[in-house]
Amino acid sequence: MTANEMPPVATPRVAAGALFFDDEGRVLLVRPTYKKHWDIPGGYVEPGESPRAACIREIEEELGLTIVLGPMLVVDWAPAEHEGDKLLFIFDAGSLNTGQEKAIRFADGELTAWRYVATDDLERYGPPRLTRRLRAATAAHNSGKAAYTEHGSAL
Repeated sequence: MTANEMPPVATPRVAAGALFFDDEGRVLLVRPTYKKHWDIPGGYVEPGESPRAACIREIEEELGLTIVLGPMLVVDWAPAEHEGDKLLFIFDAGSLNTGQEKAIRFADGELTAWRYVATDDLERYGPPRLTRRLRAATAAHNSGKAAYTEHGSAL
């Protein structure tokens, strides 16, 4: 089979985000300037960059924090209309101490606010697919078992 005969392959957009928790088990959400809803810190993976490296870079760019990233919690197959195929990785970022919380700076101007939100309240901050994905990631954090989801739903 030649290169011209090769069947088409998926070329999904890949993004990575970090899930931070406080002592009460709430998750940290951020308010992007370019979205109508809240999200977790993170962003798209650049060519040649791993999802883990992208997540660490995005945390530094968006929050001004250098962190040690924990294990992957969720990989979500989440194609979106007008954006095509997507693979979204969520990594466990643990908890921020008071000093780190005070050091948060919106260095690149993409974010305007942050707050901790209880998992029961997530639907007030984002679309259903994000709520499902974050609940799956929280469950993976609590169980110590990574999950694969599609549109945020475990299979």
